[in-house]
Amino acid sequence: MKFFKLSHLSLVLMSSLSALSSVHAQAVEPFKIGAIVDMTGVYSAHGGPGVVTAIKMAVDDFGGEVLDRPIEVLSADYQNKLDITMARARQWYDRDNVSVIIESTDSASSLGLQKLGKEKKKMTIFAGSASSALTNAECSPYGIHYIYDTHALAHGTGAAVTREGGKTWFFITADYAFGHSLEKDTSEVVVENGGKVLGKVRAPLFSSDFSSYLLQAQASGADVIGLANAGTDTQVSVRQASEFGITQSGQSLATLLVFINDIKGMGLNAAQGLQFTTGYYWDKNDDTREWSNRFYELHNAMPSMVQAGAYSATMHYLSAVQAVGTDDAEVVAAQMKETPINDFFAPNGKIRADGRMVYDMMLVEAKKPSESTSEWDLLKINTIIPGDEAYLPLSSSVCPLIKQ
Repeated sequence: MKFFKLSHLSLVLMSSLSALSSVHAQAVEPFKIGAIVDMTGVYSAHGGPGVVTAIKMAVDDFGGEVLDRPIEVLSADYQNKLDITMARARQWYDRDNVSVIIESTDSASSLGLQKLGKEKKKMTIFAGSASSALTNAECSPYGIHYIYDTHALAHGTGAAVTREGGKTWFFITADYAFGHSLEKDTSEVVVENGGKVLGKVRAPLFSSDFSSYLLQAQASGADVIGLANAGTDTQVSVRQASEFGITQSGQSLATLLVFINDIKGMGLNAAQGLQFTTGYYWDKNDDTREWSNRFYELHNAMPSMVQAGAYSATMHYLSAVQAVGTDDAEVVAAQMKETPINDFFAPNGKIRADGRMVYDMMLVEAKKPSESTSEWDLLKINTIIPGDEAYLPLSSSVCPLIKQ
């Protein structure tokens, strides 16, 4: 009988310890952030591993935990394929209990993620995609478009070039959602500023030869050849335009989406004089230099606006989670919108009801080789574009979240 009582007591103790262990395990379950990026493809230099590095920097700077849970960063290469993006996102949301996905992908994937996040009531932060539809017709209460969009790019570069005398345009456009959106927005800006679009041609992603497209643009006689593409596609088209002597013959190039990594890849001999709109430059002031130099130590390259923006977005998101005490997407999104952003990336930034983060953009110009004093001394800032002028006004939006 005594043996039975001891065994019973042991079983009770073991059961209690097991329950406590289970509760403890649940209490310390990691708080998971997912990063979907292009690791090796056309967008890898300005997004890719650098975005993952920036997110991990933010996690470390935040203290490594939130809501008394260690923060874990998951990452995946979407390989520039929508189906891979969606499969991984569903797995993260449904199986791995990921609280937020930060993307550095293309516009088609981001629009798919926007719909999935809305369906699952999960946060999604768009750091690398450009489509202005994300905060317009396709807006979501759980989606934040943090860095740039086609409307801001068009109104920065398109308006400036047209006002400076580039009245006729011919577009070489990446043949997918991002390129189409950028071409549309820029065309509207050109016409609004008294210009005219003479023609366009669509080029597939990962084109290695732009000669036929450039020859069509040259034959059009347009003042400006608008490059509505990005990444290595932009680099190849600019280098080939230089080789063909197109700019030397009087036509100018308008690179509508360019990153510092592209300028570095092209070299200043080919890139000099290019004007484009960006949301970040590492050498803007002491704060940008301080953060960028820390990033450089980890990544061996200065950050693009996508990489710097991913850090800022992660910090803003984690601060909101900590403030409201939950990762509930509706509550966190509301907190993010109510709280101003004031950091090295976006001084006086704010997130509107439609999910658009509004902050000042810059019209910059690639330096001449003779003007550059170091490896990453590549740009000069020509104009600051106030955020309220850069982004689509709420009065023009069809986002259903906006009370008209």
